Amino acid sequence: MRPQFLNPGIDLQDGDVRSNGMSIVRKVVSAARRLLVRKKNVVAPAATKPRSSTGKRKGSGRRGPAAVPVELSRAEQRKLAAVIRRERTPQALAMRVRVVLALAGEPTSCVAAVAEQWANGDRKYVRKWRDRYHKDGIEGLKTRLRPGRPARIGAVSRCQVMAMACGKPADFDVPHRTGWTLKSLSEAYTAKQQAVPELDPMSRTSILRILDKADIRPHRIKMWLHSPDPLFREKVTEICELYLRPPPGTHVLCVDEKTGMQALGRKHPSRTPAPGRDPRMDFEYVRNGTRKLIACWDTRTGEVYGEVRANRKAVDLVEFMEAVARKYPEGDVHIIWDNLNIHYDGRAARWTEFNQRHGGRFHFHYTPIHASWVNQIELWFGIFHRRVLRHGVFNSLDELDKAVLGFIGHWNAHERKPFKWKFTGYPMQTGLKDAA
Repeated sequence: MRPQFLNPGIDLQDGDVRSNGMSIVRKVVSAARRLLVRKKNVVAPAATKPRSSTGKRKGSGRRGPAAVPVELSRAEQRKLAAVIRRERTPQALAMRVRVVLALAGEPTSCVAAVAEQWANGDRKYVRKWRDRYHKDGIEGLKTRLRPGRPARIGAVSRCQVMAMACGKPADFDVPHRTGWTLKSLSEAYTAKQQAVPELDPMSRTSILRILDKADIRPHRIKMWLHSPDPLFREKVTEICELYLRPPPGTHVLCVDEKTGMQALGRKHPSRTPAPGRDPRMDFEYVRNGTRKLIACWDTRTGEVYGEVRANRKAVDLVEFMEAVARKYPEGDVHIIWDNLNIHYDGRAARWTEFNQRHGGRFHFHYTPIHASWVNQIELWFGIFHRRVLRHGVFNSLDELDKAVLGFIGHWNAHERKPFKWKFTGYPMQTGLKDAA
């Protein structure tokens, strides 16, 4: 009788029935193994498990992080909304604030819903800034400073660069140099580093960053002038007091001379500007003589009175002051000028006699040595030089005279105004409390 098997893939011949029983058993076991492999390769459809009202599958056994409610008061909501509306708010910070506001707007502070709306489905991003806000408020939403990589250049090396930049090149064995350049400073530091192995090597760019961070600029030199006048503070405070609070019924005039005004002509005419071309002036000039301007500035009205003269001698200055006395016939007159020799009496006692002729109305105040900046007429001289003399072409002395006197007339008629003097001097050092 032929055996029957459930699996049609097994076909035993008559000879097999008569064979050894062990051979049949081996074939049956092999067929059973093939059946098991076939069943494993067949994927059964997954059964859909019912969901609960909260959206989770029943009986899944897996739970996400516990929901953390985000509750904001109206004041907190207004504060966060103001951060978003601010023009200078970084976009990264604005996005984090929107995430917090969205969490507060969700009934259950659902992280998944907010992540899909604002974070491209990144739930970790939403949880991170939610927890940061719970811990530190708005400050927690800002980007924290990161430590970065360890410093490659130590403090000693940085201090060595700053010490060299603040010193003279000759102090560090750099001959024939009066000042530093970036290249020379870099070469000097490299030589120093090779002699002292404890110093860290660095490039020119690193040296530039160190100097920039320390605000050290050895290549820039500013001129400075010290006044040796022992009464510097007292004189400056006295003059500033006249500017700010002049005595009632008095006139405060600043007097000075502008010498060396050259009537320079040009060998070839100057050219006006054109598209793609700057104005041009011939380098070769022609000397046509010089003039001197003696002028006074009224600090109350901004009016200028001036005379153009060929010389600047004591006689010229006395004649000019006589004209000033006629221009201001009443009231005391305070004259502020510098320490030029003709501004003093001299052997002829010129100003004592001048004051006696005018009833002692004139009071002379001298600026400190090397402090002409206290005299306000120097400011007007700067305006006059830039607008009339700097690029002026004068082919004769008459042209120069007309240009100078014409500008003074134009100033008095159309642009006259006093300077807004704000410097109060040194009242605390001199004891003048009223000048503060």
